[in-house]
Amino acid sequence: MFRFIVHRLNFLKAIPLFALIYDSCLKIGVLLTTPEKLNWFDELESEILSWEGTSISLHKFGGTQFNYGQKEIGHLHSNGLLDILFNKQVKQELLVSGRAEVHHIFKKSGWISFYISTENDLANAKFLLKKAYQNMI
Repeated sequence: MFRFIVHRLNFLKAIPLFALIYDSCLKIGVLLTTPEKLNWFDELESEILSWEGTSISLHKFGGTQFNYGQKEIGHLHSNGLLDILFNKQVKQELLVSGRAEVHHIFKKSGWISFYISTENDLANAKFLLKKAYQNMI
């Protein structure tokens, strides 16, 4: 049923700026319900920006994209959902170890998802992004 709904709503990504507006609404929701998460996200951004050759930008589907040169390391949606692309072997290792979950949309790809729900999750988010970064350099 979920796939059916996602497929039917797929047209939304074709609406200019929809994803950015939706993600902004998520950020407002986080600000109103769990404002401490915004501090965690800022800490994560600062950590990534301390690595050589990195930058941040807006992600095309909303949120903050972490880059190494011209390549995406991963991206963080404003609700704390972190998405990172690995090769399928690394993805499988992360899934087995419990450090990541199958991507919320692209289940058969190399993408993983990880929710930053507590302050303790921040260390794992940094680990995952650092692993992706190290695979790129």
